[in-house]
This record gives sequence, structure tokens and C-alpha cells, in this order.
Amino acid sequence: MTTLVSAPVRARWLAVTSVAVGTFTIVTSEMLPVGLLTSIAADLGVSAGTAGLMMSAPGLVAAIAAPVLAIISRRLDRRSVLLGLMALLAVANLAGALASAYPVMLAARVLTGVSIGGFWAFAAGLGVRLVPEQHVGRATSIILAGVSVASVLGVPVAAFVSSFAGWRSAFAAMGVLALALLALLATTLPPLPQEPATPAPAGAAEPRRAWLSGPLKVVLLLTVLIVSGHFAAYTYLRPFLEQVAHAGPGLVSTVLLVYGAAGVLGNFAAGARAARNPQPVLITLAVLMALATAALPLIGLPLLVLVVWGLGYGGVGVTLQLWIMRAGGGELGTALFVGAFNISIALGALAGGRLVDGVSISAVMWAGAVLSALAAAVAGIWGRSRTTGS
Repeated sequence: MTTLVSAPVRARWLAVTSVAVGTFTIVTSEMLPVGLLTSIAADLGVSAGTAGLMMSAPGLVAAIAAPVLAIISRRLDRRSVLLGLMALLAVANLAGALASAYPVMLAARVLTGVSIGGFWAFAAGLGVRLVPEQHVGRATSIILAGVSVASVLGVPVAAFVSSFAGWRSAFAAMGVLALALLALLATTLPPLPQEPATPAPAGAAEPRRAWLSGPLKVVLLLTVLIVSGHFAAYTYLRPFLEQVAHAGPGLVSTVLLVYGAAGVLGNFAAGARAARNPQPVLITLAVLMALATAALPLIGLPLLVLVVWGLGYGGVGVTLQLWIMRAGGGELGTALFVGAFNISIALGALAGGRLVDGVSISAVMWAGAVLSALAAAVAGIWGRSRTTGS
């Protein structure tokens, strides 16, 4: 049985909000290179495809760190673990801001990956310990909204900042934000010690069976398809806008901000509906993403298309997480989801880089469209009977 922390109601919600800001900070840090790729590649003397490793490296590390940290830190106070991971993120971002060579930048991004994998995996399940049972759904949605909002808003904000002060300023700003958040978490988070183990009820499925269940496998497959397809295309969106749409720095920043605003709307609209039934919501989101990425190479002015893309991807994170919760995967199931999500980011960025360097910049958009369409098909064929874990 999960033990609710003893604290006033206001303090509990302050803790939830702080954790949500934490998930926003770690995912924004992960996404930073997307809007800054061209500038970083030129400054550090590498190709756009090679620069994409700045997305692949933390994604792969986070995919490993999530389940590993979930296992090795079982006996540790979660508050202490979260504070340590946020401190690590601050170091990583500040090191990235000061990097004078590409290997140094990659090392900083590896540290970022460790923080991402651990913090996200632990944060996703904290709602049940911070607020009463009747408010757990709302608290979890707020915490996970930090992930979705960061994925769609963090990149354009970073690009906007870098257009005035350079790409290093964006990394420095995220390092300072992580330090400020470290203080906020230390103030608002209550102690979260290890909970005593409770015996499983008679006849209950073994935990391993729960987090390896059929419904969970479907969600993990959907995560790989839709997230890898998105990041194969999105990682190279800025070079695409500059080379194919011939957009200048000001227009690129504006377009990304519009995309981000659409994504925030998509996040909250999808979250409200996915709580009841995530399967049709995910199908709709995947179709929107497939249509948008397929249309981009064909349309000279991409603003409306990027609004559609933002609406689609903005709801993906919260919809998949709510589906995971309905599948009954538990904390380790959530860690596996975080691992799948991050390895999909890495694989998508890596595959996109190979397409950019070996085929063309437009090829990544077609790859994203195909994978999104495939995700919609999988959700439609196998998702209905496995939405509730039955």
C-alpha cells in the first residue's frame, strides 16, 4: 500500500508543481539541440548529421538509466535521489555551455541522459504519494504535462533565446534554471523514504507478469514507432526550414513558437480525453502527425502544417503515460516506458541523421510520416482489446 506524505494540502500541491517544473526542465534540456543544431554544428565544426548525436547520446543513456536507477535506488529516499539528479543536470547544462570541442559537448549530453532517465521515471509515479487518492489523476497529469509542454515549447523558446544571445546562452540558462529548481525541490518536496514491502494478495499476478503484460507491450511498441518517427523528422526541422523553406532565423523562431503553442493546446486537450480512453486519442494524434510530416516537403509555407504537427505530438506523451497507467505496469513499467521513450528519441535522431547526410533533408519528413501512420495502424488493430489491460 502506498503511504501518503503527511503535509498540508497546499504544501502537497506545491510539491506536485515543483516536480512538474522539474520534468519540464529535464526534457527541455534534452531537446535543446533541436532548435540550436545548425549553430552548434557550425561552431564546433561538425556536420548536421553528426551534431544529431547530441540528441541520440542522452536518449540512449536515459533509456538505460531509467530502469537501472529504479532498481538500484529502491532503498533510497526519493527526495534525495531527485535532488541529486537535478544537481547533475545543472552541471551537464553548464558544461555544455562552456564546451569548446564536440567530444566535450557529447560528454555533457551523456550526463544529461542520466538525469533525464532517473528523474522522469521517479517523478511520473509521485502523484500517488503526494496527494489523496481522489486527486492522483490530476496530480499525475500535471507532472506529466511538464514532459509534454517541454517537448513542444522548450525548443522554440531556446531557439528564440539563442537568436539574440547565441546557442551557449540557452545551455547556460537551463543550467541556472536547474540550480534554481534544485533549491525549490529541496524546499517543497517532503521526505519520500522507501516504503515497506507488502505481500501480494492471494491470486494476484506476479509483478513481472504485470510489467511484461500484453497491454504494456503494445504501449511500448507504439512508443517506439511514434516517438522515433517524430524525432527522426523533428531533430532536423531547423535545417529543413532553412534549406527547403528558405526561412531566416527570425521566421524559424516564430514558426517554432507557433508550433509550441499548438503543442501545449494538444497536450491538455488530449490529456482530458485520454484519461477515459487513450486508444482513439493516440490514433488521432498519430494521423495528424503523419499528415503534417508528409505535407511539409510539398508546401512552401509550413506554418499551418506545423500547427497540425504541434497539436498531434503535443498530446502523445500524456496519452502514452495514461495508457501505461491503465495497463497496470507499476513503477518498473513506467521506467520501461521512459526507457522506450528515450531510446526512441535516440534512434529517431540517429536514423534521421543518416538520412540527412546520405539522402536528403526532406527524406526525414517522409520517414516520420511513415512511422506515425504505422503507429496509428498498430493502435487501431491491437490497441482496442488491450486498452484496459484485459
